[in-house]
Amino acid sequence: YKRALAWFALFQAALAKRPYNLFHRRNLYMRTADVPRSFGNKASWDRAFPEHFETFATEGNAALIDGSGTCSATCADALDVRGEYDLVYIDPPYINGSGTGVDYRQFYHFLEGMAGFDDWGASVDLKSKHRRLVRRDDPWSDRNRCHAMFERLFERFAESVIVVSYRSDGQPSVDELAAMVRAVKSDVRIMDVKSYQYALSTNRRSREVLIVGTGLRSRIRKR
Repeated sequence: YKRALAWFALFQAALAKRPYNLFHRRNLYMRTADVPRSFGNKASWDRAFPEHFETFATEGNAALIDGSGTCSATCADALDVRGEYDLVYIDPPYINGSGTGVDYRQFYHFLEGMAGFDDWGASVDLKSKHRRLVRRDDPWSDRNRCHAMFERLFERFAESVIVVSYRSDGQPSVDELAAMVRAVKSDVRIMDVKSYQYALSTNRRSREVLIVGTGLRSRIRKR
C-alpha cells in the first residue's frame, strides 16, 4: 500500500505541474523560457515537484482508513469487470456540445506512459507533432456507437445502484442517458450541481450533473 500511495503522489504532482492542463512536448520550452506567464495554474507550476509530492503523499496518508475487508483495484474495460456491486459510480468520457469526443488517454498520456513503462516507447506516435500516444479505437468517443455502449453498461450493472457523473452539454444528452438508466432502474433522479466548474475551464454553460438510478425493474430481475 505504501507503493500505491507513492504512485498516487507522483501522478498528482505531475498533474499539478502541467501548464494549461495538458501534457505535450511543446511544454518543454515553456518551462525554461524566461518570459512573463499568466495562465491559470501558474502558482502550482511554480512550486517544486518535491513539494507537490510531499503534499499529495500527506493527503493520501490522511485518507487511509482501516476497512473491514480486502480492497482491490482493476484496470479493464468496464464491461469486462466481473462481480456484483452494491453501487457502481460511472464517470465516462463524453462527446461535448461541439461534437468533439473527450479522449482522456491523450490528456493524461504522460501518466499512461509511466503506468505502462515497459511499453512506453512502442505506445508513442513518433510522427505526431506532440508525440501523442498511438490512437486506439474508442467507441465512447464515437457518436454513432456511444449510445449502444451506455445501454450495454447500464444493463451489465442493472442490479447495482447506478450513479453517472456527466456534463449538461454532453452527447448523448442528460435526458437520453436518464432514459437509458430508466430501462433498468425503477427510480431515476437527476441532480444538477450548478456551482461546480472544472479548474481553468472557460465554459460557463456546461454544468456537472449526477444521474442516480435505484430500484431494479421487474423485467430484469434474476430468476
